[in-house]
Amino acid sequence: MTTPDPVFLATAVEIVLRSGEIQMLRRESGFSINKKGTIDLVTEVDLECERMCRAVLAERFPDHDILGEELSSGPAQVASSHYRWVFDPLDGTTNYAHGLPVFCASLALEIDGQAVAGAVYDPTRKELFTGERGAGAFLNGTRLQVSETGALLDALLVTGFPYDVHQKLQPLIAMFGAFLGQARAVRRLGSAALDLCYVAAGRFDGFWEQSLRPWDVSAGALIVEEAGGRVTGMDGTRFDPAAAHLVASNGRIHQAMLRVIDEQQGQRSKVTGQM
Repeated sequence: MTTPDPVFLATAVEIVLRSGEIQMLRRESGFSINKKGTIDLVTEVDLECERMCRAVLAERFPDHDILGEELSSGPAQVASSHYRWVFDPLDGTTNYAHGLPVFCASLALEIDGQAVAGAVYDPTRKELFTGERGAGAFLNGTRLQVSETGALLDALLVTGFPYDVHQKLQPLIAMFGAFLGQARAVRRLGSAALDLCYVAAGRFDGFWEQSLRPWDVSAGALIVEEAGGRVTGMDGTRFDPAAAHLVASNGRIHQAMLRVIDEQQGQRSKVTGQM
């Protein structure tokens, strides 16, 4: 595949940077918070960033589709274009709402379902992660490379929990415990896009999560791959942003992570079958 038109990445960068400016300004001026679910929050900052993104894209690429977390008509949108922008206006909304400085904006362009350009911006650290299919991944212009950690016991991992965690508590805790027992340490930051970028930057060696949406992972997964890492489903199948689950790693510990998942899910199946 040829390198995508540079205007695509430039647009993604512009939008996530503008989103970061909005996020930081509204932290000072204040914002309203509403609920989409029992523990799933949305702020007026999410909506303001997404409206800005849609306005920019509609002007520059009127024939492109847009999938955003807050203002899309629904998960089953019918694609009308080969081009689709996938946007999370504020990944880490819960952190943002509580004043915890771990959040970002994430935007990717997919062509025929494959991400070709993506940008993730953390405004609190002024860190801009970018990736282009076939052209590498970068942090503030410096090329990224995944870690060289080769054993799960030496690995620092990260994960996340879905908004319906209260209904899935036991299997999620069991999976977390299984990794905690085999890795050096496990963290939980609250932003899947940053989790993926941190794998690309070698800060984490591996990441797993389920119940994800395309806007959580489209840009970050591309950045991991372009930094030399590996991304698959939790079952080891080819990564699909619509599949709602993934494992991302430096590649060296990927099979070990998949084995932990497979063993844990196998144990759960045995217990379920006995009940």
